[in-house]
Amino acid sequence: MRTPTVEKLLALQDCDQQRLSLEAQLRAVPRDVAAVEQLIAGEKAAIEQARGELQEFEVRRKGLETDIAAAGERLGRYKSQQLLVRKNDEYQALGVEIAHTQAQIDALEEEELKVMYAIDDARRRFAAAEAELKQNIAGHETRLRQLREREIQLQSELQAAQAAVAAARAPIDAAALRTYDRLADQPGLPVVVPLHDGLCGGCHLRISFNVDSETRKHDKLVTCDQCTRILYWEA
Repeated sequence: MRTPTVEKLLALQDCDQQRLSLEAQLRAVPRDVAAVEQLIAGEKAAIEQARGELQEFEVRRKGLETDIAAAGERLGRYKSQQLLVRKNDEYQALGVEIAHTQAQIDALEEEELKVMYAIDDARRRFAAAEAELKQNIAGHETRLRQLREREIQLQSELQAAQAAVAAARAPIDAAALRTYDRLADQPGLPVVVPLHDGLCGGCHLRISFNVDSETRKHDKLVTCDQCTRILYWEA
């Protein structure tokens, strides 16, 4: 048998537990949002890294094109000059320059070909990575929307729970509320627990004979002599 005061305290405790659960869930939402935003940032950074690799190859290719064009201009000048010189040693010197420049052009064109193959490979890898990462981002963004919707829902539920707590507190006398609040502020809920077979339902330790006897009388609030929780007798 439970006293009316204990019944009211148990109802209040149920409301408080619901309120605390909602508050804990609300506190977790910003952490969850931050974690998902970090995942999105990581996926975007990976896309930029892959794009940067491709851009590096493109810059290298353009640089090679510029070097090849400059070497081609030099080669053209050397050949034009060679047609105009009359001395054999000058002709031969220009021939050496022409051969050297042509070798440079051949090496640059070979390097350009390698870079072009690398660009094709990088484009394929970038396209595959970008598609996968964008799909991941879409999933993360869906999760963000769900979290923000959940946050709004939790706030609404919390307001209702707070109202329920206020309503549950109203019919309880001040002395009982003070005892309840003092306990709830320390070890946390539940603070109104059953006494069964001489054991406290909160700390699970055996209580004294006197506390056991007082609890069975159902005429006042009795607290555990071990953990100070409010006890009610349960057969």
